[in-house]
Amino acid sequence: MNCGTAVGYDPGTRQLVPVPPDGSLVPCANAGIAGCNWLVAAAAGHGARCPCCLLTRTRPSDADGAGLVAFARAEAAKRRLHYQLVDLGLPVVPKAEDDARGLAFDLLSSAATPVTTGHADGVVTIDLAEGQDAHREARRVELAEPYRTLLGHVRHEVGHYYWVVLVEGNGLVPAGGPTLDAFRRLFGDERADYTNALQRHYAGGPPPGWNDTHVSAYATAHPWEDWAETFAHYLHIRDTLQTAGAYGMVVTGPDSPVGDAGQLVAVPSEHEAAAPRPFADVLATWLPLTYALNAVNRSMGADDLYPFVISPPVVEKLTFLHGVVGAVAAGPGRVPWSLAG
Repeated sequence: MNCGTAVGYDPGTRQLVPVPPDGSLVPCANAGIAGCNWLVAAAAGHGARCPCCLLTRTRPSDADGAGLVAFARAEAAKRRLHYQLVDLGLPVVPKAEDDARGLAFDLLSSAATPVTTGHADGVVTIDLAEGQDAHREARRVELAEPYRTLLGHVRHEVGHYYWVVLVEGNGLVPAGGPTLDAFRRLFGDERADYTNALQRHYAGGPPPGWNDTHVSAYATAHPWEDWAETFAHYLHIRDTLQTAGAYGMVVTGPDSPVGDAGQLVAVPSEHEAAAPRPFADVLATWLPLTYALNAVNRSMGADDLYPFVISPPVVEKLTFLHGVVGAVAAGPGRVPWSLAG
């Protein structure tokens, strides 16, 4: 902003860098249409897309101006998601025609035809109307949700994909066995009829006292939805803490457990394999930050930035998820520490 140097995000180093004058790195082919600020190796050839844009299988046509605006918003959320998944050490494999294990995104406009946001067989479908504030807020009020964002949607839907990868097992990482058994003890038996469960939820709503056992009302619909909501919440926590730590934020107010300095600590994934943090430590940093952020919002007359209460059963689910993710980052053959005793 001061010197006019062109910069971009280098996926190889996971850093924002000046665009090399030797032309070894060039902007992603979607720099214009999607506002992508990632760089690709010039050796990949003209028109090459970055690793994040390669995950997008379908987008609005060039003639759909409104759809392309919404598409750019969705891609921005997806880039943040992609960065975090790689940073946590989770496998991000583009879906190939002959391999059902990979991940792909269909980003579709519902202006002309209905679109159902969801996940099926590694394909995440997003209704681009969720990028429009008025539509998203109307749906949030209609469904009595305290929180609804486009980034939250992609995190939730990709959570369904990672249930298959991390819990059921699809060949990308070791899974199944004790991981699946532990999932069923905490979240319930996913073999319960999914369609009937959703119909019951939308007809009758969540059971009384749902917030004593689940992170959201929708999480009560089915064990798969409980996992996806918990997975998205875990990503919310990790991303926000990492950002707060990177900016050197300090929390020294009531109930701060992190010492006199109170500075939040961001732990990149490359350090977690050597020294993983128990989730209790993550939570002990997270809660004081949310208290402070909520208090600031209330001082501005706004709603709580973090409108959630994490109950002990939800802590147990988040701890399990933290262990599963940490085991993948630590390398093949590792058992999640939360299952190891």
